Amino acid sequence: MKAREFFAFDKPLAVTAVVLSAIGLLFIYSASCYSAELTYGDPFRYVETQAVALVLGVVAMLALSFLRPEKLQKAAAPLFLLGIALLAAVFIPGLGVESYGAKRWLDLGFFTVQPSEYAKYAMAVFLAAFAAKRGVHTFPRALFFLASAGVVCLLLLMEPNMSVTLCVGAAAFALLFAAGAKPSHLIVILVPVVICGVALVVAEPYRVRRLLAFLDPWASPLDEGYQLIQSYYALGSGGLFGVGLFASRQKYLFLPFAESDFILSVIGEETGFFGVLGVLSLFAVAVTRGALIAVRARDRFSCYTAAGITALLGVQVLMNAAVVCGAVPPTGLPLPFVSSGGTSLVCSFAAVGVLLAVSRYSEGSFLKPVLPVVGKGDRRRVQKAAEESV
Repeated sequence: MKAREFFAFDKPLAVTAVVLSAIGLLFIYSASCYSAELTYGDPFRYVETQAVALVLGVVAMLALSFLRPEKLQKAAAPLFLLGIALLAAVFIPGLGVESYGAKRWLDLGFFTVQPSEYAKYAMAVFLAAFAAKRGVHTFPRALFFLASAGVVCLLLLMEPNMSVTLCVGAAAFALLFAAGAKPSHLIVILVPVVICGVALVVAEPYRVRRLLAFLDPWASPLDEGYQLIQSYYALGSGGLFGVGLFASRQKYLFLPFAESDFILSVIGEETGFFGVLGVLSLFAVAVTRGALIAVRARDRFSCYTAAGITALLGVQVLMNAAVVCGAVPPTGLPLPFVSSGGTSLVCSFAAVGVLLAVSRYSEGSFLKPVLPVVGKGDRRRVQKAAEESV
């Protein structure tokens, strides 16, 4: 295969993902070197793990960029069921790993994985396949669409993992809208979902405490409000241009999860407002390229898959940034490609690989494009239009 054919995909998206990951390695070291030295005696502990995940992720991205969308569509249901099975497996004693009161990881012996990172993308592929084949124009089909996403959300809530639940739910609604659901159906479904969401927050005391801490973090500066206050200190001290690379003060055990969920705070402290703006601009490029891939896709399944993956990426970035700056209540949600976390990085690259596959086999590709996935009625109309044009 010629190099021209090998790289016949959306190169700006691939390059942006790699650049974001390189930035992540840099700031993971800065944010974790002190704590890693104290805990493991190795300041590069988190960086080494992330570097291995980065290599695996890039390999997965390039491999999946050759996956034809029609093959992915056929495997959508098994992939979705596997995602559900992995989410349920965290509750198996001896297999699921509990940390900070949540069971979100599976112990595979040599390493742990977080099934939610895989399950959310598998859900997006399944919902795209359903919408492409059945459509979501009727209320029962729209309801089944969201019920499928609801199964994933329910398992995530049981872990509990409220942040990823919100991300998955928001992305599912975005995909439902993109697939052409009627606005009236969306409103009818959205109202009870919002009511249930409020009830879930009220039902758990720790969620109520987090909400109150978000409204007034200084009311509990050593408890629920501590992390948000430390994030404020980091962003505030960074100013416009930052205190300098590797010069963060909050990383010295003041800011919890500085290398993962709150890494954007460290970026803001060391590089300032313009540094954060630069990172978010790279994410804007990635989301824009994903949206363009969806628009230019040759068939409905490819379009919906690209839209679903892009929605998941965009929502997660917005939520992480909003948490760091105190715009929404604190939730444990990593910044894609940048935060420390092997499962998140590999799955994010794999998702980008699917986007690259859609771009590779769309119009204008050097390779033979895939045939549109259409129903019988659509085929007749396409054939009739072709005959009339001749």
